[in-house]
Amino acid sequence: MGGVERTVFDDGEVVENSDGVAEFYAAVGKLIRHFRERAGLTQRELADRLGYSEDQLGAVERGKRTPRVEILTKADEVLGAGGALLVVADDVMKAKIRISERHPASSRAFTSEEGRAVEIHEYSTMVIPGLLQTEAYIRALYEMRRPLLSPEQIDEWVAARLARQEILTRWPLPVVTWVVDESVLRRPLGGWDVHAEQLRHLLKVGQVRGPELQVMPLDRMNHAGMGGSFTILTPPGRPQVAYAAAQHVNRLITDPVEVRNMAARYSSIRAQALGMRESLALIEMILGER
Repeated sequence: MGGVERTVFDDGEVVENSDGVAEFYAAVGKLIRHFRERAGLTQRELADRLGYSEDQLGAVERGKRTPRVEILTKADEVLGAGGALLVVADDVMKAKIRISERHPASSRAFTSEEGRAVEIHEYSTMVIPGLLQTEAYIRALYEMRRPLLSPEQIDEWVAARLARQEILTRWPLPVVTWVVDESVLRRPLGGWDVHAEQLRHLLKVGQVRGPELQVMPLDRMNHAGMGGSFTILTPPGRPQVAYAAAQHVNRLITDPVEVRNMAARYSSIRAQALGMRESLALIEMILGER
């Protein structure tokens, strides 16, 4: 792979890039598409056989989402690739490790904890939570950054954030809840087409068994979340940790008292937010207002 670049990763800090990993993922995606087309399957048909969504498979084929090793293994069998996809599976794992190792300590600690957490709880006041963002929404967020990011930086960021979303495709699924401020749902970042696609994706997630999505309405007069966005993570067999980020400054919080206070705050936020059914109804209403 090529030489080392300087690239800004998902947390906004400058780190050493991963030596052409984005180009490698793009090549893997083209290889999957080649075998899929040779087998005469559509993206939807292959996605159904692999247990992926069509959007997820499309992102893999475009090199914007990291293919899971188990998916490559299954795809090799389904597509009759004769071991070609198995050959690249080891390299995919090495590339993921390389990216992880080059994240700065604060970001690496959070993504590591998030990746193996048995519970993830997030309150978001400015944007759709990262695990729920569509590819177009992610790209729009990065394109509006100031100072401006290069196209290469944006591509790296998009791929990194989409890779994080694999958390929602594994089994057993962690306990995942989100509370999103209503203002986030009314702010059409990236334009209405991007925003409408994002809202439709939230409605789709809301129908999945397991994850729970709630909305904090604008008319609440008692609101425990005025301190801003944060995430609570529960690692397996260890105490909870918390994470907060503002102006690209990241904090992984391990102090037991502070984490306990944030967890209690999140409980209050969930109690003050709309229930799941009412939240999805509000999203549908906003989607229909255009």
